[in-house]
Amino acid sequence: MAAQSNVFVGVAGYVGRPEATGAVGVFRKPANGGQWSHVLPDLETFTVFVHPQSPDIVLAGTADGVYRSTDRGATFKRTKFADASKQVWSFLVDSRDPKRIFAGASPVDVYRSDDSGESWRRLPNPGIKDRATAPFAVRVMRMAQHPTKPDEIYAALEVNGVIRTTDSGETWTDCSADLIRLSELPHLKSKIVTDTFAEGMLDGHAITISAADPDAVVLACRMGLFRTTDQGKSWQDMEMKRFSPITYGRDVKVAPQDPKTMYAALSVAAASKDGGIYRSQDTGKTWKRFDKVQVHGTIMSVGLHPTDPNQVYIGARYEGEVFGTQDGGESWASMPLPGQVKDIYAVACG
Repeated sequence: MAAQSNVFVGVAGYVGRPEATGAVGVFRKPANGGQWSHVLPDLETFTVFVHPQSPDIVLAGTADGVYRSTDRGATFKRTKFADASKQVWSFLVDSRDPKRIFAGASPVDVYRSDDSGESWRRLPNPGIKDRATAPFAVRVMRMAQHPTKPDEIYAALEVNGVIRTTDSGETWTDCSADLIRLSELPHLKSKIVTDTFAEGMLDGHAITISAADPDAVVLACRMGLFRTTDQGKSWQDMEMKRFSPITYGRDVKVAPQDPKTMYAALSVAAASKDGGIYRSQDTGKTWKRFDKVQVHGTIMSVGLHPTDPNQVYIGARYEGEVFGTQDGGESWASMPLPGQVKDIYAVACG
């Protein structure tokens, strides 16, 4: 399986390090060895997505819309994207139709493609009021589709909480009221870049739903992992501090091969020098440290292979740090990006 796979990394600038220099774009490396190739240079890239059913198709969300590859990421071309100036931060394939793909953008908008990402149309704007004033526009960081009610999609927003649609993105409702209520607790207050102590709870980074527990939506945000079972009316703290000394949640994903297995990227803060990957094999009830590496930056992304459960890759923000395992976590290899690069935002494989 590894011989047919590639690892991808998306690199962009970080608002907290405007003085940083180095390369940006998409890097690709064969999973079974070889060197990194800078396959999409000069474009800040916030997410890379390997189509789970059609791995020849790789999408890059950039500061200039969506770029698409049809040769497993060897080359990319700009797509017919509605708004050239939009940053694209997330992708989601519709479980009913592999040609239908949603894209989440900043400032907030959601787009849909019905031809595997070749062309896009903008859906009606979600129309959610900004709850905080940050030095960047609100971002649609991740989307998750309900396993049995595919018209129902949740989106994690940075920095604006969670929104939900029940009509495939035509209309959206806000699911953040209880996140704001929780932010009144002393240990869940956090204000760094905005004007509200609800900032930390509204700082949504990733969201996922497991087919093994389809009515439970799991959110990764600055203050940890949180869970709702009532469509976002209320949220429960998953209390990651029981399992980890670090709780800043940057990523959370369900393993494609096993809906009971989840991976979470936890670090100290957005700009930190430590982090770890934690794995749950009981849909998030308990967690254990999974990786065996020491990173020197916030872990920004977990890349899970769509068919091989033994392949897991992680990227840390600074110094081009990428690590991977191909034996289910028993051993790990360092595969740093070449030369000087800016900040890693995304890791994908397939």
